[in-house]
Amino acid sequence: MSIDVARAYQLAWRYGHRVPGPVVRAVTTVAADATWARRGAGVRRLEANLARVRPDLDPRALRRLSRAGMRSYLRYFGEVFTLRRLTTDQLAARVRVTGADNVLPHLDAGRQVVLALAHMGNWDLAGAWSTQHLAPVTTVAERLQPEELFEEFVAFRESLGLAILPLTGGGDVFRELMRVVRTGPGLLPLLADRDLTARGVEVDLFGHRARVAAGPAALAVSSGAPLVPTAVTYERLRGARRRAAGGPWGVVISFLPAVELQAGVPRSEQVRAATQAWVDQVAEAIRARPQDWHMLQRVFVADLDPARDAAVRGDAAPPAATTTGGVAP
Repeated sequence: MSIDVARAYQLAWRYGHRVPGPVVRAVTTVAADATWARRGAGVRRLEANLARVRPDLDPRALRRLSRAGMRSYLRYFGEVFTLRRLTTDQLAARVRVTGADNVLPHLDAGRQVVLALAHMGNWDLAGAWSTQHLAPVTTVAERLQPEELFEEFVAFRESLGLAILPLTGGGDVFRELMRVVRTGPGLLPLLADRDLTARGVEVDLFGHRARVAAGPAALAVSSGAPLVPTAVTYERLRGARRRAAGGPWGVVISFLPAVELQAGVPRSEQVRAATQAWVDQVAEAIRARPQDWHMLQRVFVADLDPARDAAVRGDAAPPAATTTGGVAP
């Protein structure tokens, strides 16, 4: 039986906010456990990635971690489909921030801040909160198929107040980001722990070679904008904060220390060094909360498909510095 994915997402966004929160949480937990139990390709890939984060775990412990990971991942979708029903006060209660001093001085000075993120926690919730409490948010969205699904995701994120640039099919995205970074105060979060173009930067990640997007570092090097690694993780809410949030889960937005760019070296080396620097910081956040790293795709070089890379690159690959990260579900 075929499923119209775009239509399913459309219905979830249209009616999900009408479903009581406990029901949504129960459904997503059951769906996560069922998906985990089937141990399909996505779950196996998640476990392979988590095994590199926590090589100390035996197979049984790794399975428990991947189960927690699937629950975290499906929790994200349940929250996305119901995010529009949150009041301003509920949204504020669901978010806690650490390291604000790493971004506020730049915003107060009227600068854009480039944020390098991994697929962690609920980045849509973090973005919605940031637009209300910090500064306007502009980001890049991976163009999904079918087109209707991509349009639904863009419409949803724009309804949260985010400005969205398509990764492909919308002109030179790096040039557009350079234009944005020269405007007034704002945040430019880029999910960059997965290379979507086969032209990313190879880095050391948990002692293994991995390929991530060059975009955050390239944008910072080209524009002079500060580059702030950022992690978004889940936390249990209790007491008054849980009542104010209207649910048991919130997120922590951790703004980590800005990356220092190297001077006096070629631009490509600056991009490579800055990329490794933000990856090192975000990796520590993943190590602390591996269940919140929603990486069900290949990211480590040993797992990549050379034939696919060649097909993606084509005959005329642009420089790696033009590769950006993208927001995807």
